[in-house]
Amino acid sequence: MQGILYEEPSIWLFILITCMLGGWAAWMTGRACAQTWRPYGILLCYLIPLGLAVRFIHHALFEGTMLSLHYYLVDTIVLIIIGSIGFRYTRANQMVNQYSWLYEKASFLTWRAK
Repeated sequence: MQGILYEEPSIWLFILITCMLGGWAAWMTGRACAQTWRPYGILLCYLIPLGLAVRFIHHALFEGTMLSLHYYLVDTIVLIIIGSIGFRYTRANQMVNQYSWLYEKASFLTWRAK
């Protein structure tokens, strides 16, 4: 997987920086977009620069390649996945709590009409 998902000598750096640090920021961004009733497209507009920030952290701390399209896309796709899950989780809870007479929780990320 080294060379495909990450360029560092250890997968633990990818997990630490991209998945945990960047993932936390993506989750909180998705949560904030859902709480303020912003559409999903706005979340994507916020996560694209977050991918650049994660690339910068890889570059600044671990001498990774800053301007690599391949690794930028990998980092951004991971952030979009985590941010989307945070968005849907928060939105499902909002819909069930705010419109409790209309909706009930169907799963972790969805709701359905009563």
